[in-house]
Amino acid sequence: MRICSLLVVAGLLATPALAKDRSGYTAIAAGNLSQAEATLSAERAIYPRRPEVLLNLAAVYARTNRNSQARALYDDVLAAQPVALELADGGTMSSHDVAQRGLSRLGETLAAR
Repeated sequence: MRICSLLVVAGLLATPALAKDRSGYTAIAAGNLSQAEATLSAERAIYPRRPEVLLNLAAVYARTNRNSQARALYDDVLAAQPVALELADGGTMSSHDVAQRGLSRLGETLAAR
């Protein structure tokens, strides 16, 4: 699934394992979006501007058909300074690039309806 692949890498820190759990990685990878949302919402209360939290929460919102909420979080990431994020596959990507990809996927979802 292409969408799932983006979710798994969307702003995730590759190390340490605890960081993955705090970014919702484990729950998203397992398809447990309600647990991912709970984890990410708790992290967002503590770290309201962390791009990996915002990006993964936006991905959860997009997967649960809350596109306007997802779009708002992607826009928040784009309004901040770009941050280099280490992805789950070991690569790196700018937080802005991840947000732009997420936004483009929202557009594809809307166009498909």
